[in-house]
Order: sequence, then C-alpha cells, then structure tokens
Amino acid sequence: MIAVLLLLMMKQGAVSTVWYVTFENPNPCAVKGSSVEFRCSYNYPDEETVQQTSWSKGDLKDGNWIRDKLSVLPSYKNRTRYLGDQQHNCSLALHDLQYNDSGYYYFSFDTDRYGRRSKRSVYLSVTELRVRVNPRRVRAGDTVTLECRTSCELSSTVWLKDGRHPVTKPAFQAQEEDAGNYSCAVKGQESVQSEPVALDVWYFPLNVSVEVSPVGLLTVGSSVTLTCNSTVDLAADDYTWYREAVSSSSSLLQVGSGRVLSLPSVEVSHTGLYFCKARNRLRGNSSAKVLLTVEKADMNRFILLVGMGVKGIILLLLPVVIFCAWRRWRNSAADREKHSHVYENIRR
Repeated sequence: MIAVLLLLMMKQGAVSTVWYVTFENPNPCAVKGSSVEFRCSYNYPDEETVQQTSWSKGDLKDGNWIRDKLSVLPSYKNRTRYLGDQQHNCSLALHDLQYNDSGYYYFSFDTDRYGRRSKRSVYLSVTELRVRVNPRRVRAGDTVTLECRTSCELSSTVWLKDGRHPVTKPAFQAQEEDAGNYSCAVKGQESVQSEPVALDVWYFPLNVSVEVSPVGLLTVGSSVTLTCNSTVDLAADDYTWYREAVSSSSSLLQVGSGRVLSLPSVEVSHTGLYFCKARNRLRGNSSAKVLLTVEKADMNRFILLVGMGVKGIILLLLPVVIFCAWRRWRNSAADREKHSHVYENIRR
C-alpha cells in the first residue's frame, strides 16, 4: 500500500498534501535601533490558492496566550515590511527595534480552503551594545583595550572614534591624538552605535621654550614680555618662571606664574637668566635659559651717544667740504689765467 502511495506521488502532476512553515533564523538577536529580518518559507497543497498572509506577535493576556496581528498594533506602524509573497516566501523585516519588540512572532496564511497558523515561532531578542575602554585614563604610550559586549551573540562588531573615524585595532598604544569618544556598532549597521565612552590621554609638555619681546639690550624703565611655549599648548596647565643670577647658578628665584611673564618697568636687578617650567598632571619640563641684561640710561651715556653721532656726521660731510673747496680753487685759478692776456704794458 505504501509503495503504491509513493508511486502515485512520484507521477507527473501528483498533488502535494503537505503544508508547513519554516523559520531559517528562529532565534534572532539585534541591537536596539537597528533592523532585523525574519527569513521564512511556507508550503501548502498545490490545489489551494493563498489569498492572505500575516505576521502576529504572541502575548499573554489574562492568563491566555493570544496572537495580535502586527498590522493592527500601533507600535509597529511604519516599522514592518513584508518581504515575501503569496506563494512560498514569508520573510519579514522589522525596523527601528525597541526593547519591547522582544518576544515570539508567528506567521499565518489563508487559502481558498483553510486558514493555517504556524505552530512554531521566531523569538526575537533586542539588546544593547555595552562598551568598555580599559583603562579610560592613560598616559601616552600605555596600552588601551576596547571591549564591545551584548547579552547575545552578534556578528562581528566595529569600533569608531568620535562617531565617524574607524578604529582598526581594539588594542593599541595610546598617543595624544587618540583622546576622544569611542563607540562600537554591528558591522554593516554603523549608523546604529553604542553610547560613547571617553578616553583621556595624559601627556607631558614637549619642546618647552621662551620667547622674548622685544629682543636686545634693555634699559631701566623699559618693558619686556616673556612667553612660555611648548609643542602642544594644551599639554600644560601650570607654568612657573624662575630667574637665576648670572654670577652664580645657586641663586635661583621664582619670579612669576602663568604662561606669560610681563615686566612693565625693568630695573638693573632684573638682569639674569630666565627660564620657565611647564607642568601637567604627569610631570613638567623646563625650557632653556635666556639672558636678560638691563643697563642704566645715564647722562654720560647720552652724551657719548650724541658725540658719536656728531662725529659720524662730520666724517660724512668732510669729503663734501673738501670737494667744494677744490672746485672753488680750480675755478679761481682759471679766471686769473684768462684775464692775464687782456691788458698790454704801456710805457709813458
């Protein structure tokens, strides 16, 4: 009898009497805010014609397990898209996932003879991406490890810095430019990212130097400004100024703080070697020393300068005077020679 039945089913045009619903991914897991696809296929007897399909979500109400069609649930409006047809594909896409979307989903279809509902279901888990930057505060050169975790197993994840710059490795040696906010996302869905976690990189000031304005010899009463610079200005949050006596390196005096040291009216006592120390939470670096020399602007110095100026003027004018005198003498001699032939001697 069984052999006869199998023979009948193998004949061309044999009619199928089997109906079923198959879920390819019965336990999907997706991140909040992303999308998920329920891949589904169904079958039915060849003599029947599908007239309607629908997806429902299972819910326990008053002790009874019921199925609510997604098409009538307000929370699913404009978030579902049926990818299947009325033949054998029953796939469904669900967008902008929320935590309350977690649960059981069923497929059903009606033919011209029967209404059929899947006994099995798809169970959706909606999770969040939890990130960890270890440690969150490091010194330049220390190793940082990025961790992206979820409550379920997802496909590969990717890391982004400040929401847009891809991070190639989840472990690296931090440098100054690595400071920022880090988030992770599922590969292919980078638009849906985790909450960012900040990485703070500490580094000490480099190439500290002193800029002096104006440059040159200073006189009593004049002003001068000294500025402390480093390769990265933000690296330092504390500046200290020191003056060292020219004659003795043991005489060191703290003379100010802040990035700029202003001396509005200098005295001879301000003469010395100046340097600054830039410091942050890690450590400090000192600049090279610069010499400031302050001299008195007395009357003798003024007279000397005036005398030197007068001497310079005389030296400049002397060739002009000599040239003019020579021209005058030459012209006078020429006149004398000319007039000597005009008159003749007359005897009386």
